[in-house]
Amino acid sequence: MTTPHPDPLPELTPDALAPRPWYVSALLALSAVVLLIAGAWGVARLRSPYPFYGTAYPNTQAAALTGTDHTGRPWTFTPGETGGAATAIFFGFTHCPNICPLSLANLSRARDTLPPADRARLKILMVSVDPDRDTPQRLKEYVTYFGEGTGVNIPEPTLSAVAKQYGVGYQKADIKSAAEYQVNHTTATYLVDAAGKLRVLWDYSQLPQTARVAQDMQYVIRNPAR
Repeated sequence: MTTPHPDPLPELTPDALAPRPWYVSALLALSAVVLLIAGAWGVARLRSPYPFYGTAYPNTQAAALTGTDHTGRPWTFTPGETGGAATAIFFGFTHCPNICPLSLANLSRARDTLPPADRARLKILMVSVDPDRDTPQRLKEYVTYFGEGTGVNIPEPTLSAVAKQYGVGYQKADIKSAAEYQVNHTTATYLVDAAGKLRVLWDYSQLPQTARVAQDMQYVIRNPAR
């Protein structure tokens, strides 16, 4: 019985052994990058047809908030029942050394650049992640320093539950005493439209871009979800 021989291997020529030209590798790498960017752009456009500067949300209902405002009165934020106004929500605290004051200042600056009719339809809200120290009086001094805004104290454990619904985390840090500590927290601002939908998120590092933030604000004010 004769054992069949496998097909002979093709003869390797000098051309077959030659390395791939550098420009071919560069073109392949560039094509991969273009496809990646196009895919990311496509995902963003699926979330929102408008090219937001911030991170666009899918069709997500915002959570309600209930607490005490900076005037000492009971206060409730009911998404979709804001009289046609959009609401920029930031979770922070009054002892914050930099991120919180900068975020509020930048939000107020962007709001002030809007046309008067749009400006009247945007509320700025700071929810305290330090309810033990942030009394209504302290919140009043803090938020009014940066313009027209509302400071809200929500006691625990309600604060923890509602923060989780917004994807916000916070934790006491550098505790030297019962009165001296910092709070590490999520630094995002959430823009909720007049229909009660979360539309866009900005990280605090994006907020100094006043014109681009204002464009996002104006689009959401004028185009609530349906």
